[in-house]
Amino acid sequence: MRYDAIIVGGSFAGLSAALYIARARRRVCVIDAGAPRNRFADASHGFFAQDGENPLAMIAAARAQLAGYPNAGFVAGEAVSARAAGDGFAVSLAGGQRLEASKLVLAFGIRDILPDLPGLAERWGASVLHCPYCHGFEFAGRMLGVLFAGPKSLHQAELIAEWGPTTLFLNGNPAPDAEACTRLAARKIRIETGSVRALAGEARALSALAMADGRTIPLEALFVGPRYRLNSPLAEQLSCAVDEGMLGPTIRTDAMKETTVPGVYAAGDAARFPHSVAWASADGVTAGVSLHQTLVFPRLAA
Repeated sequence: MRYDAIIVGGSFAGLSAALYIARARRRVCVIDAGAPRNRFADASHGFFAQDGENPLAMIAAARAQLAGYPNAGFVAGEAVSARAAGDGFAVSLAGGQRLEASKLVLAFGIRDILPDLPGLAERWGASVLHCPYCHGFEFAGRMLGVLFAGPKSLHQAELIAEWGPTTLFLNGNPAPDAEACTRLAARKIRIETGSVRALAGEARALSALAMADGRTIPLEALFVGPRYRLNSPLAEQLSCAVDEGMLGPTIRTDAMKETTVPGVYAAGDAARFPHSVAWASADGVTAGVSLHQTLVFPRLAA
């Protein structure tokens, strides 16, 4: 079968795009490798009428609802290559399967590159966090920290202080300039210059940072703004423009989520900054509607 659209990535952005395309009575197939970015979190926050729900359960429910449409398909697997094929595109999977469609949506997301500190990775999404709007309320008023990862960490520390007493851990990096120190002091943010040796706590909870000089500093949540990379090489294979941001790459799109390659759309964390499930879902809706309308009205296509 040749589909009207193939969606690469079956999380919030991809499933939202697929749902709108399916409801427009077009043939759509979602390819998903089963590793959404927020799979490490027990709860997702800030999404309309779903605040506090488990993200994997939300994805499962959306997938089940999509499966109710006879014109929607789902393939579990990894899309390893994509190329132009005639007047559309062909996508190949790791298992050898090949699918074709008139249009593509790249919604494969990103992968965080976490700092190499003992005890950090296993607490990611639980007590080591990225977005305060997603998880800050649950730690409000507690001892909070920000691990320095670059200039953006100063802004992050100023923001995190909105949720509780905050320490900026420079982790051996140079001290901020005088102007930045003044801003941090105005927000009552403490600066810790020493290097962090490890994170400590019961299971996935954080109770303290162990410093290289032997000190132990109590802490209940550590915010990190890690660099990230795209989850797939498909955008590069298709020659879509990719812009390098402060923390990682973003697939370039227009306001309707079409990439620089006509007929290829991108949505979600791979195609925007900042990130959240609400923004990802909204991006998917935009991409799905835009894609469908270019099928109906070819003159709208780039």
